[in-house]
Amino acid sequence: MPYTQQPLPYGYKDLEMAIDAMTMEIHYTKHAAAYAKNLADACTAEKIDTKNISLENLLSKTSKYSPKLRNNGGGHYNHELFWQSLTAKSSMKPEGKLLKHIEKDFGSFETFKTQFTDAGKTRFGSGWAWLVVNNDKKLVIGSTPNQDNPLMDVSELKGTPLLGLDVWEHAYYLRYQNKRPDYINAWWNIVNWDVITKRYEQA
Repeated sequence: MPYTQQPLPYGYKDLEMAIDAMTMEIHYTKHAAAYAKNLADACTAEKIDTKNISLENLLSKTSKYSPKLRNNGGGHYNHELFWQSLTAKSSMKPEGKLLKHIEKDFGSFETFKTQFTDAGKTRFGSGWAWLVVNNDKKLVIGSTPNQDNPLMDVSELKGTPLLGLDVWEHAYYLRYQNKRPDYINAWWNIVNWDVITKRYEQA
């Protein structure tokens, strides 16, 4: 994952079926941009050699660094992964080995969706819901608070992130207000399963 904010692979209006354009613009240009800037500031202050250490490696040693680096490093990584996980032309479900693995570990794709939705709905306060591959090559669903993620050594949930869902209120409040479940149900319609499958194949 790059240390700098990357261009969105779609326009702010392209995901209107689930996320309104104003939310997308504010989320990307204000919230996510601030994480990228603050991460750069923290790396400079803490003398992080960003040319020779990957962001993933840095996050795996989060406990050694400041809260500013933890919060903004996680915030930047999480949002970059989130943007790439969305598309206006979703296939609605994966195919091939990933689908078979989901069915093996969760019983069915619908059961997986229910469990992932519940992880997002029940995350207290702000945070993320995740699908990860753990060290035993098992698919696991869980959530993390704030901008923590499963790469961090401080996280109870550990693994390689395949799919992450932002359940901070700024991700959905303009359209959905306090109805987080409605946001999550709509979000399933814009998941980019091609990207998720590529992450799975590389994990």
